[in-house]
Amino acid sequence: MSTATHPELCEHIVSVAKARGALIAVAESVTGGLIAQQLTSVPGASQVFLAGVVAYSERMKCDLLGVDAVQMSHHGVVSEWTAAAMARGVLLATGASHALATTGVAGPGAALGAAAGRVCLAVATADTLVTSSHDFAGNRDAVRAHAADSGLRALLDVLS
Repeated sequence: MSTATHPELCEHIVSVAKARGALIAVAESVTGGLIAQQLTSVPGASQVFLAGVVAYSERMKCDLLGVDAVQMSHHGVVSEWTAAAMARGVLLATGASHALATTGVAGPGAALGAAAGRVCLAVATADTLVTSSHDFAGNRDAVRAHAADSGLRALLDVLS
């Protein structure tokens, strides 16, 4: 399921964020900017969406988001720990109230010590952290679409 075919999910997120005075930032790896693109396709998103960082490489996760390289090596690039560190990093960097992060392997083969389709997500606020791991089937586009959809749903759950 792709949120590209479900724009009402992003519209609902923007609406809820506006009502709550929330500000959103995203740190994307496996989704490569897909979440930011989908959120900003909603009219009025500029009132709640602050920034999106695509930190695709390990180095950029560290340099742009402040992820600790030693800890990331210990936990794995594709891990809930890394997703959480990315979310906290973009939260701190932007001053957002809510941050969503994605890391994983879109495929077609395994990489970074994880199987194709393995995705880890995190949603962070100043006092909340929700992480999850998923194993999605399909080609690169399907895995990325599933990851974006799951991440947006997790963000909505925390916003609500």
